[in-house]
Amino acid sequence: MVSAKGKLTKEEELLLQDFSRNVSKKSSIIFYFNALIVSAIPIWLFWRIHMMDPLSSAFIFLLVTGIATYLVAFAYINTKFVLKHKVAQKVEGAVSRQLMKKLDDDKKMHKKEKDERVSWKKNEVAEAESTTFSLFYNNALFMMLVVLGSFLVFRSMAPAYNYMFSTLGAAGVIALFSTSTK
Repeated sequence: MVSAKGKLTKEEELLLQDFSRNVSKKSSIIFYFNALIVSAIPIWLFWRIHMMDPLSSAFIFLLVTGIATYLVAFAYINTKFVLKHKVAQKVEGAVSRQLMKKLDDDKKMHKKEKDERVSWKKNEVAEAESTTFSLFYNNALFMMLVVLGSFLVFRSMAPAYNYMFSTLGAAGVIALFSTSTK
């Protein structure tokens, strides 16, 4: 319900926050930190296996890693948004049963408050599971695409071009895949 002045109530703001694409500051930090790590891993591959000199290629490494970090974090956020609601639907029954067992002893608590706690717990579980799966899925897909790109698709190119195309290509593909409705 919207108040007389056209502002949302606290309950409505919390409900909208649960269904928005925006991620919390904590999730954002986790996503960008993980994206930076996974985007920097190909540097080792091209330094040690493709024999690229890290000092002379530092600008390329920094630029490509920065762009790939943004694209991978974008993929994490989109994948988490899609998965969160699917996970919430699947865990609703189990979370409800578990929490109701704990809350049945408390006779003073109203049904509405119990339902709110179940909803909050369901959202919390869905948030954690969707974050974890988003990280795992996108990291695995990114690394597989980098390896396939560097050793199969772009193997005949110079190492610098191979690095750029395989890393940015992999990051772009997972960012593109994350925008689909699954």
